[in-house]
Amino acid sequence: MKRIGVVAILFLAFCGLADSAYLAEHEINGTPLICNIQNLSGCNIVADSTYSHVFGVPLAEFGVLFYGILLVLAALELVLFDKLLRRVLQGFSLIGVISSLYFTTIQIFFIGAFCIYCTTSALIALIILVLATFIEPIRRRTQHEPLLVQSTPPLPPPHLTMPPSA
Repeated sequence: MKRIGVVAILFLAFCGLADSAYLAEHEINGTPLICNIQNLSGCNIVADSTYSHVFGVPLAEFGVLFYGILLVLAALELVLFDKLLRRVLQGFSLIGVISSLYFTTIQIFFIGAFCIYCTTSALIALIILVLATFIEPIRRRTQHEPLLVQSTPPLPPPHLTMPPSA
């Protein structure tokens, strides 16, 4: 069942990568985005705003990097199936969700426009976080549960030998 979740993360990371690559291509070529979907036509306003760059780098390029990392982590997880990889996947997806929440807030309250591609990316990041939590649940230790301390087996008593007598 966990493998299905990892495959779903792999697929969603690919979709997020395609979404971010389309936005990055717009940034590089300057072509207008096609975004008149259900009267949500603010994509170009959001993409051309001053908020679309962080440290001089377009957010779309950060998205390509983010989804590329998630894609690689999910692919490695399919091969290695490692708990540490699943935790790293959770950490990256949490960073993506927090970032998406921040930039969606900027869209709504500061720019006053709504980008369907940005919202799609935010939803993909959220679903990936949910799936990553599903494949490796975060479990808290209760007060009555003892700490898992690995004890070393007792050492055997030393073997003393006598030197040969002359």
